[in-house]
Amino acid sequence: MDLLAIGETMVMVTPRPGGRLDAHSSFLLRPGGAESNVAALLSALGHRTAWAGAVGNDPLGDIVVNSLRERGVEVGLVRRDAERPTAVYFKDPGPEGTKVYYYRSGSAAAAMSTADLAAWTGCPARVVHLTGITAAISPQGRELTHHLLAGRPLGTALASFDVNHRPALWSAADAAPVLLDLAQRSDIVFVGRDEAETLWGTPDAGSVRKLIDRPGHLIVKDAAVEAVGFTPDGECRVPATPVEVVDAVGAGDAFAAGWLSGLLDGRDETTRLRLGHFAASRVLRSPSDLAELPRAAEVVAGFTAGPATVPGGSRATERESDRPCRKP
Repeated sequence: MDLLAIGETMVMVTPRPGGRLDAHSSFLLRPGGAESNVAALLSALGHRTAWAGAVGNDPLGDIVVNSLRERGVEVGLVRRDAERPTAVYFKDPGPEGTKVYYYRSGSAAAAMSTADLAAWTGCPARVVHLTGITAAISPQGRELTHHLLAGRPLGTALASFDVNHRPALWSAADAAPVLLDLAQRSDIVFVGRDEAETLWGTPDAGSVRKLIDRPGHLIVKDAAVEAVGFTPDGECRVPATPVEVVDAVGAGDAFAAGWLSGLLDGRDETTRLRLGHFAASRVLRSPSDLAELPRAAEVVAGFTAGPATVPGGSRATERESDRPCRKP
């Protein structure tokens, strides 16, 4: 596998476009989970991916497993729990943004632990992708995440970690030291600039790098402004693609998928960041956490040929992002 993603996936209940979370709307049921989102979007970009997690032995679990399989994600490592349910969350889109309501207490995913590792070691991958959400949903989830990053039981795979602080699950004061330790133990780290400021008081990308100094790759996402990539070769900044936002949920996962696609294909940091912006822009324009993506080679060919040929690209942004990266 190119990537093995490990974590919680729930069933997302979202109104059809134009609807709200009320008795008069009709709804779509789709899988929603930070880690499986990355796996599904990477699969769309042309990579072999797998997702490992736990869902209930119920119809909602069937929706998660079957939908991800249909998107090209290998789901043979998913544990079906006969005693615990599949978690659910509801989206309520509104003019001021989308509110999300989670119902995950006592779920199958919350019971994931190091005992699940034995079933996952038979799936070697180039990258293992984790997020801070698994560390937040239960004590055993936190132990599992720490062991995956500190003990590296899955071999030589690069460890990719998206900080993904969820205030509804734990406060910034409780999360900050745990998430910093997990980030420092990773090879690749994704974090939002505002998220980092909330957790650690870092006002800009450079101060985040001074704090998270051990990973070879640190990507700081500054929402609609830019993304900054720190690598052993230096620092790279690429402006975000301006888009009309339908729903921002899932855009960070899409960015991680795009960047990881570039890494897996051996592309330079500028191209990785541009792929991240491209994938995120597609999800920002979608009512769900996922969106249809062309193969990465097609997207990159558009970068090379010019902005007018980039699927869904922005002419001004593509020109600006051609500037070189700085050496340390």
